[in-house]
This record gives sequence, structure tokens and C-alpha cells, in this order.
Amino acid sequence: MNVPNAPTAALAWSQPLIRVLIVLNLAYAVGVLVMLVLSLIPGTILWDALGMLFPAEHRDRIVVGLRAILLLGIAAAAVVDRVLRQLLAIVETVRAGDPFVSGNARRLEAIAWWVLAGEGLRLLIGAIALATTSSMPELDLDLHFSVAPWLAVLLLFVLARVFAEGARMRSDLEGTV
Repeated sequence: MNVPNAPTAALAWSQPLIRVLIVLNLAYAVGVLVMLVLSLIPGTILWDALGMLFPAEHRDRIVVGLRAILLLGIAAAAVVDRVLRQLLAIVETVRAGDPFVSGNARRLEAIAWWVLAGEGLRLLIGAIALATTSSMPELDLDLHFSVAPWLAVLLLFVLARVFAEGARMRSDLEGTV
């Protein structure tokens, strides 16, 4: 029985999967944009769907907070798009059998910066949500700090350096042959 090589199979699936994720992320961005536009129109189904039955003294703050979060959600979709497109370019070089190129080192560093920006956006969204709902104890927001994204950023910066060094060593080796 011939069992396919798991890493090769994963690589074969990664390119179409990333392409699907790019499309899904675009759909998310369009959905958030539609909600933002609907939030600008009073009395739309958006407010009914969100159950805007809050006391009048909280309503204006909640509307402003929601709109700010929607804007940041669109920015987050742009960040995710950049990460996915950089990752797709890396996968394409790996599929071509040439992963240790200086372009991949730059792409990994760019991904690290984009992930850092995404984590900053996540924290900003959480801060807005807390500020918006702080006087409403009936809402239970589960906002927590996670170390994992910050470790991922560090790992990506280190991996970018490893790729840069690998590309340099490969170039040196090719120069000596």
C-alpha cells in the first residue's frame, strides 16, 4: 500500500486552502463594511438585529463604539489579507523547491510585522469594547490577554532571520562551486 508523504500532501493542500481563506476574508471584510454602512442609517435592521434595547444614556456611546470596532474590523481584514498573501508567496516558492531565498526572509519579516499589527488591533478593539460597555455590568465580555500571538511574532522574526541566513549561505555555496 502506497501512503502519501504527509508533508507533501499538506503542501499540496496549503495553496488552495490559503486561496479559499483569502476569499473568505474578503467576504468577511465586505460583511463588516455592509454593517458599517447600515450602522450609519438610523432605524435599519442592523439595530434591530443587534437588539439595541439599551437604556438611552448608553445608546450613543454604544453606537460610536460599535462603529469604531467595525472600522477596526475592516483594518483587521486588511492585515489578514497581507499575511495570507505573503504566506501564499512563501508556499509557492516551497512548491517550486526553492524556499531559502531572500524574498521569503522578507516575507516572513513582513508577516511578523502584520501579526504584530493585528494583535495591536485586537487589543484596541478590546479596549473600545470595555470602554463602551464599562457602565453596563449585565454585559459579560470575555476579553483576555494571550501570550501566544506575541510569541508567534518573536518566532516569525527569528524564522525570518534563519531564512535570510539560509539564503546567504546558499548564495555563498553557489559562488564556490
